[in-house]
Parts: sequence; structure tokens; C-alpha cells
Amino acid sequence: MSERTVWQFSDDRGQLSTAGRCPARVLAYVQAGATLWDHGIRPSAIFGSDHDDRAVPDVAKTGSLPLAGVGYPGAGSTLDVETLLSCEPDLVVAVSYGGGHVYGLAAETAKHLEEHVPVVVIDVGQARTLAGIGERFALLARSLGAEEPGAAAQDLDAARQRLRALVAGADGHRVLALSPAGQEQAHLARPWMWPELRVLAELGVGIVEPAEGPGLNWSTVGWAEAAALRPAVVLADVRANATPLDELRAHPDWSAIEGAARVVPWNPEPVCSPQAHARFLTLVADALEEAGR
Repeated sequence: MSERTVWQFSDDRGQLSTAGRCPARVLAYVQAGATLWDHGIRPSAIFGSDHDDRAVPDVAKTGSLPLAGVGYPGAGSTLDVETLLSCEPDLVVAVSYGGGHVYGLAAETAKHLEEHVPVVVIDVGQARTLAGIGERFALLARSLGAEEPGAAAQDLDAARQRLRALVAGADGHRVLALSPAGQEQAHLARPWMWPELRVLAELGVGIVEPAEGPGLNWSTVGWAEAAALRPAVVLADVRANATPLDELRAHPDWSAIEGAARVVPWNPEPVCSPQAHARFLTLVADALEEAGR
């Protein structure tokens, strides 16, 4: 580290970012911004992907991040370098689903953005465990001056132990993770492609594995086929790009699912902090407990 470099961080591309002072104004992809907030770093602004609204952030993704005073320049490929720089960031935190490609921004935009401001990319893809993703965000937050919340790890450990004990020896709990895709079909999640779902499986939760076929992360089926799986608990994608559950209430197959199963709101782009993960595990445990009564 040179005398003029007081902050540095090596991201998941192996790229070292440096600055002459610790970055104070952080512009982050919404998932990264919400995660940093749980670690004690408040982003000055967040941006979305092409799945998100251009005018307002998706509250399903923002976790406990208070949005008052947090800028939102927009989302996805409509964002250009000038718009992002108008937030006056001295650090950009982005995510990648592999290969170091910045998610949510056009490739040329991401490339030219780095000519003006340090960009840190954290890999949140299926090649890494949820704990591994969380550790990277925690390390980044500490480099920015945050202190790890003392009770977070204990709360997560307690939530894991409760869920593990709840499902021990059980063979009837069937958890189905899905994303509603209109009145005709649903995307069923392939559990081992999603770090958060892998954690549930490793804790012993019985997660429905869709049949083999097209789709790397999802298997697309009709609602009748989804209902035939007879899940006890449904993790339903509630991001803005998924069909709102209220719009499905008149659908007989969704009504059958909702009538027989406990429905838990699910964000497939999870906030990767111990606090957020503990909350998610608690919701799943509560639903399984209710389903078992």
C-alpha cells in the first residue's frame, strides 16, 4: 500500500480497488446495498437491474434498508455512466453471477464506470455458499469501517438449530420454491442452484426438486402441475418482476395451493447478512411448524 492509499479491497474478480481515503459515498446494486446496511454501512444510493422499476426500488429486495435519503438513479441497461456518476459515489459495489460480469448494468457502462470510480464486484452465484457470500460482504463492510453486529451470529445459529430440530426425522414436510409467471405458469426453483435454498436442504428441510428438463435455475410448469406437487410450504417470489400473488387469487390451482400450504414471501436475491438469513430461516420454521399442526 502506498503512502497515498489508505483504503483497498480485492474483489471477486481478483481486481484490487484503492482510494486515498476510505469511501464514504457508496453506490450499490440493491442487493449489495441492503446487505451492507445490515453490516452497518448505509449506501448513499442504490440501483436496480432490468427486472426492476426505473423509478422506484423493489422493496422486496431492500430488506431492512431505510429508503428515505437513499438515492435511486434507476435500473438496468437504461443507466449510463453520467447518471450513475450524478450520485457522486466514491465507491460502486456491484454483484456478479459468475465470470466477473457486473449484474444489472450494460457491459460498456460497467467498463467505463471503472474509469471514474472504484468498482467492487461480489460474486453471489451458485458456485459460492450463502455463508461464503456473506463473509465477503462482511469483509468489505469492515474495510469501510463497520463493526459486525454482536448478536447477529448468535441469532443465526439459534435459527439454524431450531430449524434443524424441527425437521429432524420428518418426511412429510415438502417445501416448494417458485416464482409466479402469470395466470398460466410458474417457475419452480431448482434448489441446488440457489445458495439460500441449499442451506435449507443442508439443514434437512425437504425441498421439492423439479423434474429434469429445460431451464438451469427454474423449471417452468403450468399451475396444475405445481398444485399436483402438494407442497406443505410454498416460498413465493415476491419481487416486482414476479406476478403479484393478489392477481392469482381467482386462479383455481393457485387457490388450491394457497388453501393447503403455508405461503412464505421469498426474495431469490437475498440480503446476504446473518440478520436477514436468520429472519428467513425463522419464517420457514414458523411455516413448517404451522403446517405440521
